[in-house]
Amino acid sequence: MLNPYFLNNSKQEQNLIQSLVNEQLQMYGIEIYYIPRRYVTKNTVIKEVIQSEFDNAYPIEAYLDSYDGYGGQGTLLTKFGIDEQDDLTLIVSRDRYERYITPLIKDIPNIELATRPKEGDLIYFPLGDRLFEINYVEDEQPFYQLQKNYVYTLKCQLYRYEDEVLDTGVETIDDEIEQIGYIQTLTLIGESITATGTASTTFGGITTPVITNIGAGYKTPPTVGFSSAPPGGVTAVGIASITNDFVGCDGTKGGTVRAILLSNVGSGYTVAPKIVFRGGGGGGAAATTGLATNTSVSEITITNPGSGYTTNPTITFSAPQTGGITATGVGIINTAGIVTEAYIVNPGSGYTSIPTLTFSTPPASIATGSYIFNEIVTGSSSGTTARVKEFDAVNNTLEVSIVDGAFLVGENIVGSESGASFAIRLVNTYDANDPFADNDNIQLESDKLIDFSKDNPFGMPW
Repeated sequence: MLNPYFLNNSKQEQNLIQSLVNEQLQMYGIEIYYIPRRYVTKNTVIKEVIQSEFDNAYPIEAYLDSYDGYGGQGTLLTKFGIDEQDDLTLIVSRDRYERYITPLIKDIPNIELATRPKEGDLIYFPLGDRLFEINYVEDEQPFYQLQKNYVYTLKCQLYRYEDEVLDTGVETIDDEIEQIGYIQTLTLIGESITATGTASTTFGGITTPVITNIGAGYKTPPTVGFSSAPPGGVTAVGIASITNDFVGCDGTKGGTVRAILLSNVGSGYTVAPKIVFRGGGGGGAAATTGLATNTSVSEITITNPGSGYTTNPTITFSAPQTGGITATGVGIINTAGIVTEAYIVNPGSGYTSIPTLTFSTPPASIATGSYIFNEIVTGSSSGTTARVKEFDAVNNTLEVSIVDGAFLVGENIVGSESGASFAIRLVNTYDANDPFADNDNIQLESDKLIDFSKDNPFGMPW
């Protein structure tokens, strides 16, 4: 029979054990964050979770029930990339959870279960800076000491992100999903600012190169080489511009050289230099040039790269003082619509003083504000919505996830909280959802094998 002098189910004895458990966890445990799942939308038939959010995080001490690292199968190399299958077992105090976390989450909508930890909730594990999902909650170990249980054992697995909303307000947690999940990159049109620059002049430079053979098969612009200038002179420098618009006699299109753009016309030449083309995957291109008989524009320096350009701007120069040929040029923009390079198309002639130059004006655009992480943005024309992952104001790129629809080039995308508004220049529909996997290349290669634009890509034609 039981000892009559020991009260097996007394509150005092149970509270003593609970206090000892709490003390041990606070002494030998680590501080984790408990992140409850809110079930925003569920399938009414099979109760499948359609949309969930994690927008609160609560610190609590937990004992790491492991001495030799993570459990599970670890890191596996699969045919789809590297797959991490780490497990984690944590022990938290039942009393601490029920007294601290339960009162804070019981009135939050769509929590569904607040009295104990529940499967599907997340744990932020600071030692590895990783998120784990609770797969199973064991609430009967140890088994009813003094007729009561004192801890929850949480069986967790490395969290697999599936476009849930994670916005706890704790930066170290929220930044875990900035670069995972389906990410769509939008290149935006920045504020309309006209680029500016200055020119320099020289004597003895080359004239505009003339293409004598456009060549064929160039996949990238070939390197352009000019023969060296005499001692004391400056060797000309330029790049090739190619096009795929030319159709050959056999009806095929091939990369052909369209023009040579000069970054420096050189100086000191006494005879016209030779021009050679190397690389680019093609061949056959050839060009000639002459020598300027007097002073021409030699180089362009960008003083303000501007922004908001959607096409390469033209560069116009003031007329030469002696009635010669007016120089022309072109600016090259990057994906952000900023002028990064300026080239001479025609160096002109007859300049007795340095000319002024003017870049063409970018199209008018309304670009204001700065997007906020996790806010909802909406396309003004398409009505498409998404959540902000990252906004790069320097390169005018916006990374979004949980995209509901298809954004349109040219429409404004507006932030619901920030009020930021930029027009879309380019939409990249491919994802970067796993830094280890090779999803994009797998998708691209599979598209070459099966045409999913057809109604029945696997069956017989109609």
